[in-house]
Amino acid sequence: MARRNEQERLFELTRYERELWEEGLTVCGMDEVGRGPLAGPVVVCCLIMPREPLIEGVNDSKKLAEKKRERLFDEISAGAAAIGFGIRNEARIDEINILNATKEAFRDAYFDMGVPADAALIDAVEGLEIPPRRIPLIHGDALSYTIACASIMAKVRRDRFMVKMDELYPGYGFAKNKGYGTAEHIAALKELGPCPIHRRSFIKNFFPEGLPQ
Repeated sequence: MARRNEQERLFELTRYERELWEEGLTVCGMDEVGRGPLAGPVVVCCLIMPREPLIEGVNDSKKLAEKKRERLFDEISAGAAAIGFGIRNEARIDEINILNATKEAFRDAYFDMGVPADAALIDAVEGLEIPPRRIPLIHGDALSYTIACASIMAKVRRDRFMVKMDELYPGYGFAKNKGYGTAEHIAALKELGPCPIHRRSFIKNFFPEGLPQ
């Protein structure tokens, strides 16, 4: 019964894909992670998933436990027909703002995939400079199987990076907070000052007298 329920859930989660597949189109899904943190990069994944088999457990990455995301990362990596990533670091985010940096990362992720797609299911970002037909979906990672797969891949890729940054820049709790503005992170930021991966444009309000050099 549980397996049947999961197959029914996945069938519903592929309703946008199925409409496009039935037109004979190659469909990619795209999602970003890291627009809101005070530190670290924004990461975008773009991928093409086969029509079958559908990977059980795929869901919006925010709804999944870390261990499950890690397991699904490996399964999606092995099962994807094509996959690409786009990354923009804190310096680029500060230079051109987070929205424009995110759009650049979306473009890079699509071309990094190395395979053309006819249609792109995208989690609510518009105005992208990529060739396929673009279909933005609000809360797309909860509505589309392919976007959900992309969200898992981007989330795990970014989280792994932030764990490494915790070793390089201890004291901010990056392994736990992944750069997001938790109370503990903000307290550490005020006490220690910013480290090289903090986004200056995001943290300036915490330093009314000016950012420490």
